[in-house]
Amino acid sequence: MKSSKVLYWKLSAYFFFFFFTWSSSASLFPIWLKQELNLSGSATGLIFSVNAIFALCIQPVYGYISDKIGLKKNILSFISLLLVFVGPFYIYIYGPLLKYNVILGAAVGAIYLGIGISAGIGAIETYVEKVSRKYDFEYGKSRMWGSLGWASATFFAGQLFNINPNINFWVASISAIILVAIILSVKIEVTNFELEKAESVKLKDVGQLFLLKKFWFLMMYVIGVTCVYSVYDQQFPIYYTSLFATEATGNQVFGYLSSFQVFLEAGMMFIAPFIVNKIGAKNGLLLAGLLMALRIIGSGVVVGPIGISSMKLIHALELPIMLIAIFKYFAANFDTRLSSVLYLVGFQAASQIGASLLSPFAGKLYDIIGFRHTYLILGTMVLCFTVISMFTLLSSNKSKGLEGNITDIKQVI
Repeated sequence: MKSSKVLYWKLSAYFFFFFFTWSSSASLFPIWLKQELNLSGSATGLIFSVNAIFALCIQPVYGYISDKIGLKKNILSFISLLLVFVGPFYIYIYGPLLKYNVILGAAVGAIYLGIGISAGIGAIETYVEKVSRKYDFEYGKSRMWGSLGWASATFFAGQLFNINPNINFWVASISAIILVAIILSVKIEVTNFELEKAESVKLKDVGQLFLLKKFWFLMMYVIGVTCVYSVYDQQFPIYYTSLFATEATGNQVFGYLSSFQVFLEAGMMFIAPFIVNKIGAKNGLLLAGLLMALRIIGSGVVVGPIGISSMKLIHALELPIMLIAIFKYFAANFDTRLSSVLYLVGFQAASQIGASLLSPFAGKLYDIIGFRHTYLILGTMVLCFTVISMFTLLSSNKSKGLEGNITDIKQVI
């Protein structure tokens, strides 16, 4: 019991400072590209697309290695050390390269940010989720501290950006140093059975996932709902700040609003497990999809700062429900040995595939027809795929395990 509580607090602190590092360096990323580097919507869309493509490449690697090493913390230690250099990277490498050549800068940035953050977050979340199952604490309550870390950094990000954008990047590096200290102090007891279970994961087990109809139905939900939503959210800060008299005012208010939204998100992360347990994993995913559609379509309908601010706050409701529901959906319907692969490939990588294809298209639409009309298109897409998923996602709350998966494969063949 004591070791369980100690691990809960250490991993919660790790979540806090990882998200604090991430938020300090990236919460105003689109605004940094627009106001500091003077990049167009199309160029920004290209950068997000390249980031998504590289994250897509590294996520399956992280997923397989994570499942293969089980509860060992090697990946988290590597990511933590890498993020110590995030401030100098943005200031002395990424920014100058993007000014010199957008494609070259995007490629270099995608490698570093993909390994450290875009794909790294999935490896971290699946690791903590595995530990939470072993030590019997609720994953959502630990993940809640990540939301608080993001909110804490975002609260000051807008003000610091108006003083000097580089301050946020240095704060991110300082936070990462604390991150290293925390992960070095984490001690996980790994039994021989757990080692054998992790080492039993083979590439063919991963390949068998792609023969399952239920896996592809889940992919349809991820690409059509969560992916389109992430594309919408990429350049939302640019639209938001454009609704204010000055960009500086918009930056500051956006920082305050984002901080408030994530504090609400943290509270929702605490109660989301109770909601998902009550309505089921499938209904949790559908509820999250409907909330995403409401936010996107609403962003294209409402007028003024107050209206658009209310739309942003919906994110505090849907994200916790979606995160809890997706892990519970995996546990109920797939082999738990492959939890990292399922999350990093079946959820995050699938999102990156869609984002890499859709981001340039969305960026072009922003430049041609404007944000509001583009939001109506994206929101309608999310709503349609959510409705389709009502008939394709599984309602079963019983995990089939590997034997059930093999039976499904035989049926497909």
